[in-house]
Amino acid sequence: MPNILIVGATRGLGASLAKVYASNADNHVYATARNTTAPANTKNLIYIPSIDIAFPEASGTILNFLHSRKITHLDIVIITAGYFATESLEKPSFADQEKMYKICAIGPTILITGLANDSKTLLDAKSKVLFVSSESGSITLRHESEGGGNYGHHASKSALNMSMKLLSLDLKERGVAVACVHPGFMRTEMTKGVGFDKYWEAGGAVTPDVAAKSLVEWIETFGISKTGQYWAPRGAADIGTAEPVLGPKDKLPTPLQLPW
Repeated sequence: MPNILIVGATRGLGASLAKVYASNADNHVYATARNTTAPANTKNLIYIPSIDIAFPEASGTILNFLHSRKITHLDIVIITAGYFATESLEKPSFADQEKMYKICAIGPTILITGLANDSKTLLDAKSKVLFVSSESGSITLRHESEGGGNYGHHASKSALNMSMKLLSLDLKERGVAVACVHPGFMRTEMTKGVGFDKYWEAGGAVTPDVAAKSLVEWIETFGISKTGQYWAPRGAADIGTAEPVLGPKDKLPTPLQLPW
């Protein structure tokens, strides 16, 4: 019975992923909640409360939970936790950038190193590790048509991509498959909270349930042959800079391997 750990699973994509995986009775899904009060557990969906990936103790708390449940192997680990604060040349924010780096890059890296160092079996040749990144982390896809700004948002995703690449090299001999994914432009409280809901229609934004289904299907095809890569399971449809950088969207494949 597969063991699946989803970090950041009480709303948005993480909640939808937990629902999809838990719909299969053969899966054991462990989902983290930032608050002390988590959603109710079900037969095969168990929540781990008080997990804030921005703090160093998060990985230890997750490991203690896994040990208490005698879980010695994880088949899939998906880290979806994120934070997005807007910035401009005129209004940068040290505090917001620091928070984005902690949540989007540092915390996920520390967690996976913690899992990897715990034992040789927790992450092994049957394990898949997915970091939910964004096309916004691609330096190649940044184009003058989009403009600048949002420094912490873009740079923290680029940092996550680099950490993923390095972890994939460290874990390749063990057979652990590691990748970053752009799950799609989504209609979430996060994108609405920064005013991006005005782009939902034109940008082809989808609900988290739709994005989760696409991601789960892609993960089924993902393995060690694609480790260290950066993918958009839903293709280029919602990537506004894809055409000026990569060419006509109708000529690009789905799923799409993204450029760094």
